[in-house]
Amino acid sequence: MRVWAVANQKGGVGKTTSVVSLAGLLADQGQRVLLVDLDPHGSLTSYFGHDPDSLTLSVFNLFQHAGQVPDGLAEALLLDTSHENIRLIPASTALATLERQTAGQGGYGLVLSKSLAQLNDQFDFVLLDSPPLLGVSMINALAACEQLVIPVQTEHLALKGLERMISTLDMINRSRQQDLPYTIVPTLFDRRTQASLNALRVLRTKYAANLWQAFIPVDTKFRDASLAGVVPSRLEPGARGVLAYRALLRYLLAKTLIDAQQRTAEHAVKK
Repeated sequence: MRVWAVANQKGGVGKTTSVVSLAGLLADQGQRVLLVDLDPHGSLTSYFGHDPDSLTLSVFNLFQHAGQVPDGLAEALLLDTSHENIRLIPASTALATLERQTAGQGGYGLVLSKSLAQLNDQFDFVLLDSPPLLGVSMINALAACEQLVIPVQTEHLALKGLERMISTLDMINRSRQQDLPYTIVPTLFDRRTQASLNALRVLRTKYAANLWQAFIPVDTKFRDASLAGVVPSRLEPGARGVLAYRALLRYLLAKTLIDAQQRTAEHAVKK
């Protein structure tokens, strides 16, 4: 089971769109995909027609047992979606209280990892939709994943948010035994605007080593898919945004394989 997190400490950069689009493309290929909504706003949960304000069971329940996860709890939280190969662990607005409830307590950083271990045989891919702030939820996402995707809107303020996210990743890596591979994905690109062109130029200059060199364009089909509650590839397989995410998925799958081979080689050298 491969676990990818989609995260950025700035909102509105296309995190949920990236999660849904990549998940849909994987599911279309027959992969069993689990989505986990870690954002109190519950955009991913709402996307598939569930109400974060009224749910009594959500990802929040995983954190209510002093850092432990009772057997069977993760499976009890699974919800169906509009795609037969995608299931969801939803968010609820109760997640907004997580920081307060866990303040000063240790042992909460691996709750999600422990939960996903219960579902290891049921899914091929897990995609984590993280909140736009550093806290217990994001720390859990970064601890649980093997690949991090950082969507960055191609505009000036989003570049500042990327700097904060890279600083956070550096901090997390100091507590991991090995660095977490990550890919920066330019999103909401509009070639008609100078702001998008300038931002893409900065990304390609400053972050070339970890940047997917293409981009996700602005595409109204993403909004239409959200309104319909279906993954974009089911609504309009040939939409330019879907084609861009298809190219991104190919890149991420290849990169994951290369990263795994490098880790195996490094481990062999250490032995």
